[in-house]
Amino acid sequence: MKLNIAFPSTGCQKKLEIEDDAKLRAFYDKRVSQEVDGEALGEEFKGYVFKIMGGQDKQGFPMKQGVLTNGRVQVLMSPGDQCFRGYGRRNGERRRKSVRGCIVSQDLAVLNLVIVKKGEQEVPGLTDEEKPLCEQELPGLTDEEKPRQRGPKRASKIRKMFNLTKDDDVRHYVKIYGKKVEKNGKTTIKCPKIQRLVTPQVLQRKRRRAAIKKERISRKKTEAAEYHKLLVQRLKEQRERRSESLAKKRAIRMASVASKEA
Repeated sequence: MKLNIAFPSTGCQKKLEIEDDAKLRAFYDKRVSQEVDGEALGEEFKGYVFKIMGGQDKQGFPMKQGVLTNGRVQVLMSPGDQCFRGYGRRNGERRRKSVRGCIVSQDLAVLNLVIVKKGEQEVPGLTDEEKPLCEQELPGLTDEEKPRQRGPKRASKIRKMFNLTKDDDVRHYVKIYGKKVEKNGKTTIKCPKIQRLVTPQVLQRKRRRAAIKKERISRKKTEAAEYHKLLVQRLKEQRERRSESLAKKRAIRMASVASKEA
C-alpha cells in the first residue's frame, strides 16, 4: 500500500510504499477523519499523529465519507455530490456510482494522510521548515509534491498570511515568494497574479458596469413607454376606422330603406 503523507505547514507531500502488514495493521478498520498514531510506521515517525483523509483502491475507486463499509458499493448520487464527476443531462437526474466505503481495508492501493501533530524527529522533505518552500532542495526524493510552492494568490489570504490591513498594498508582499527568472543576464521576480484585488481600475470597471446597467434599464423603460403610446394610438385609429365604416354602412342602409319607401 502507498501512503501519501502531507504536512500543511510546509505544503509538501511524501509518498511511502509499505508492504509490511504489521505496520499497516494500525490503519485497518479505521474510518476517514480518524486519527492514528504514527509510531506504527517506524521510529522516525515517533510522536506523529496522522489523520486519514481518504484513499482509493487498485481499480481507482475513491473512498466516500458516510458509507460505513470496507468494500465497494454502488450509491445513488446527484450531480455535485462527492465522488460524482460531470453533470446530469436533466435537472434532478441521479445515477448509480461505484465508490469504496470510508473504512480502511487491505484492498486499498493508496491512503491519504495528513500530519496533525508533529513528532520529535524531522522527516526530510516533509517537515523541513528551515528554508522557504521555493528554496528547499531535496536531493534523492523524486516523489515530492509542492502544490503551494509560491504561496497564496488571493488578496484576503495574503493579508491573513502577513497580518495586513485593507489599507496596505498586498502587491509589495507577493515579491517575497515570487519566482526568480533570469533573462538576458538580468534577474527579475515573477510574481503570481493576485486574485480578488480591489484597485482603482477594478472600481472604475464596476462603476462602468453599473452605469451600463442603469442606462439599459432606463432605455428599456423609455422604449416600453413609446411602445405603449404607439399601441394606444393604433388602437384609437382602429376604433375610428371601425366607427367610420359602421357609420357608412348605416348611411347606406338608411338610404336603401328610404328609396324602397319612396
